[in-house]
Parts: sequence; C-alpha cells; structure tokens
Amino acid sequence: MDFLSMIQVLDSTMRLATPLLLACLAGLFSERAGIFDIGLEGKMLAAAFFSAAIAAMTGSVWLGLLAGIAASLVLAGIHGLASITFRGNQLISGVAINFLAAGMTVLIAQSWFSQGGRTPSLMGGGRFNPIELPFAEALSGAPYLGPIYSELISGHTILVYVALAAVPATWWLLYRTRFGLRLRAVGENPAAVDTAGVSVVGLRFAAVAICGVLCGVAGAYLATGLQAGFVKDMTAGRGFIALAALIFAKWRPWYALSACLLFGFLQAIALRYQNIDLWAFTVPVQVMDALPYILTVVILAGFVGKAIPPRAGGEPYVKER
Repeated sequence: MDFLSMIQVLDSTMRLATPLLLACLAGLFSERAGIFDIGLEGKMLAAAFFSAAIAAMTGSVWLGLLAGIAASLVLAGIHGLASITFRGNQLISGVAINFLAAGMTVLIAQSWFSQGGRTPSLMGGGRFNPIELPFAEALSGAPYLGPIYSELISGHTILVYVALAAVPATWWLLYRTRFGLRLRAVGENPAAVDTAGVSVVGLRFAAVAICGVLCGVAGAYLATGLQAGFVKDMTAGRGFIALAALIFAKWRPWYALSACLLFGFLQAIALRYQNIDLWAFTVPVQVMDALPYILTVVILAGFVGKAIPPRAGGEPYVKER
C-alpha cells in the first residue's frame, strides 16, 4: 500500500468511524448514569430515516438533522420512561426499541414514498457537503503534509468535525464539571447522590436525553452525510459495534475515540480490498465484509482485559423511605 492509498483508507476511516464515535459517546453518557442502552441501533435507525425523509421533502438538511434528533429523543424518552420511571428491564426495553425502529422506518417509508422502504436520493441542500478548510487547495501539492491536510483533515462534512469535537467536550463535561461528577456518581452509588439532595431520576433522564441527541446526530450523518438517503436497516449493526467499542474503551471518552477509529479502519479495509490474494489462496469478499465483526469479537474476547462497568448499571433505583 503506497502513501496515497493509505491516505485514502484513513480518509474512509474518519468517515466510517464518525457514526460509531457519536453512538459510542451516547452510550457512554447513558451507561455512566447507570442506564444500559442496547437500543442505540434503533435510535440511530429512526434518526436516519426521519432525517432523510424530512430533508427529501423540504430540501433542507438542517431540518432533516432536527427531525432525526427529535425522533431519537422520542425513543430515548420511551427507554427512559420504561427503565427509570417504571423500573423495567433495561435490556428488554432496548431490544424493543430496536425492533420498533426496524419495522417502523420501513413501514412509514413505504407509506410516504412508495419506493420499497427507501427514501428518494438526496440532492443539493438535502445533504451535508464536504467542507474545505483554509489553504487546503494551496497546500495540496506539498509532499506528504499536503495530502494529509487537504485530503485527510480537510474535505469532511461538518458532522465529522462535530464528532471529533464531542470527545474533548465529553471528557470536560464528565470530569471537570459538577454535572459530570454527579452523573458518574449516579452510575456508581445512586443512594449517595440521593442523600446529597440531588435527583437521581433527573440526572438519569438527562443522561438518556444526551444519549438521544448524540444518536440522532449519528443517524442523521448516516443518511445525509455518509450516504444520500435512507435504505432499510442501513445502520447495519453499527449500534452494536459502538457498544463493543464502549466496552473496549472501558467507558472513557479518549479511549472511545481510539476504539472507534480502530473499528472504522477495519471497515475501511473491508470496503477497499474486496478480494485479497494470499499466495495461492484468494480471500473471498464475504470474509472481508465479515472481518470487522469477526475482529470485534476477537478484540473483546482477548484484548480488552477486565472491563468493569458502572456498579449501579442496569439496576433501577428505588428510594428508601
């Protein structure tokens, strides 16, 4: 692989890692507050559909983004209502959200557009366009540093930069603010937070809402940034890979960035190299497509070590009287 090919693979890595990173940070907020959420996939899928549908009907990608966030927030509210207010099983609630989104998006898409569960292709202002950073064109001819800046750093949509900026913002919010301290404490010892006079329910709903917003942005990016429309099950397991990255990162923002870039790199390799010749044997395209998922299992099984989740995770809080 030459230098330019490596730049192209890394460029694809950035774009493919963006929805994983946003969903991973979404799960980080939720699970740090003690609410396990395996419904990331469903929220991303619903956000992808409604963002693409509204963008197709209005011609405005920003209205589509707002619609995607709103759809994700509705599902996040349902999950919060089931797991926090009614103290239901958080895993079952997440599975229900995934099934609801998978069926609902196709049904509504067929009813609205009659294109077999798809939305019309987005054009012009209906999707996010790449942003060229200052001096990118002028520096493109410079050896090594030119292609890195003009092709790898520049030329992404705004949501890619939002996802990258969300990592230090999440770190600062969780580890340098009172809200973050309380949020982490709710996931470890909610009784102590309640004793201090802070609402456990309010903090957990806030975490679930932040999770909904980030999943909404991730889903909107899939349909209006990475691709140009919605197709059935377009998330393709990205919500579950984001959960795997979250465990791999041990619920830490900077580690989450590294884990998502790793999984994005595996996907980029699988997309670019469909068939690889190894001596007399050709690796088929199906193996390359399955490679990111296989390596996800291998990494989690052998390289994570002991990942300890928040102690109060998955347990509804019952206030003592």
